[in-house]
Amino acid sequence: MLTSLQNPLVKFFRKLHQAKVRRSQNQILLEGTHLIQEALATSYPLDIVCFTPAWQQAHADLALDLDQRAERVEQVSDAVLAAMATTQHPDGVVAIAPQLHRHSMPAVQGLGLVVETLQDPGNLGTIIRTATAAGVDGLWLSADSVAPDHPKVLRASAGQWFRLPLAVVDDLPTHLADWHRAGVQLVTTSSYASVDYWAVDFTKPTVIVMGNEGAGLSAALQRQATVQVRIPMAGGVESLNVGISAALLLYEARRQRWAIAQD
Repeated sequence: MLTSLQNPLVKFFRKLHQAKVRRSQNQILLEGTHLIQEALATSYPLDIVCFTPAWQQAHADLALDLDQRAERVEQVSDAVLAAMATTQHPDGVVAIAPQLHRHSMPAVQGLGLVVETLQDPGNLGTIIRTATAAGVDGLWLSADSVAPDHPKVLRASAGQWFRLPLAVVDDLPTHLADWHRAGVQLVTTSSYASVDYWAVDFTKPTVIVMGNEGAGLSAALQRQATVQVRIPMAGGVESLNVGISAALLLYEARRQRWAIAQD
């Protein structure tokens, strides 16, 4: 069992708390039982897994599965596990996994989602979780957004990070222009829009485009919209959280598509 905070493996886990190190090492940091379970459920490879004796005792079957499927497994003390994790109260297991780059993204046959300049990792994780549940084809994220491999993004996604095709894009306007030429509907939200979001036909190929938490969508992307919609709100309420706004549009699209499927 590893008990020293000076152990090279412990130091390496701590270095992976930094985004630049994760990028340079091409690895991600997973924390918590649920994330580990979801990684295994999706056959995502695991390089190194570390857990405490108490966690191993409580999750004997999972620990055995990890011993067979991970490249390396180590038992560590509670103090070492706490130093490896980014959370204040880790539940006893952490892992390092390779960053699998999605070199090819699916074409938008049904529903896609674009997010520009998102800053909060909790918001991105929530959007990933919701988008996966709503059955989107993929999520495209601007390069100036929070890193999608941020540990809090993975935790907030409740493991759906492993299931959703996701790409970081340097030039979103070009992508939107390509979709427009291909006949894909581009839907944005605007407080100045006159069309309620439920009035849009989401049964046609559609990409929903969401913006920054505070500033909203940039003018460059807003101009490319084929449909601008509003989310009606009671007086005195200026806006909704971006994750909530995305969920409303995504599930309206899912409702419409489900209704057609039932006919």
